[in-house]
Amino acid sequence: MLACDFTRLGHECERMEKAGADWLHLDVMDGHFVDNISFGPPIIDWIEKVATVLLDVHLMVERPGDFVPRLRTSNITIHVEPDYDVAGTLKEIRSQGATCGLAISPPTPFEKVEPFLDQIDLLLVMTVNPGFGGQKFIPAMVEKVERAARIRKERGLDFHIEVDGGINHETGALCRKSGANVMVAGTAVFRAPDAAEAIAELRR
Repeated sequence: MLACDFTRLGHECERMEKAGADWLHLDVMDGHFVDNISFGPPIIDWIEKVATVLLDVHLMVERPGDFVPRLRTSNITIHVEPDYDVAGTLKEIRSQGATCGLAISPPTPFEKVEPFLDQIDLLLVMTVNPGFGGQKFIPAMVEKVERAARIRKERGLDFHIEVDGGINHETGALCRKSGANVMVAGTAVFRAPDAAEAIAELRR
């Protein structure tokens, strides 16, 4: 949703659902963990009133514990990089009825998320540096997707592997072959002449 027309937020949610989006991905930014600021719980409350699909909230924030109690959404993903109780926050997300995800940024070693892979429903591999839309896909991040898929199989885990950043039908296909099963597409869908065709092309 970061790539949408914010002057028509409700319409944009409905447009994406009609175009075939399975989820709506909501990027919350605090101006601390990332330089940008987007929106927070009050806007998400409004989106919840019009959306009928799963809301996938991505907290790019320094203190996710301040946000989690204010959200009632379907999936909440937190980042592994800030200094806070990751395991405790994942448990808190689950305790309020949501599924939980853990995100890893491009510079972060994969070892940082490994201890938590049996505690999550979704692993978000950032394929650009978080904070701004419209960036170019970083091919080296495919290695993290492959590693996550390998560990998922070896340990008999069932978390989603989500990729976000520079995703289109070409980079999405590359990530899918590497083991990802959830694609976050912003510019490639919202700025496409036909959003439904762009989503269909991603699926193909």
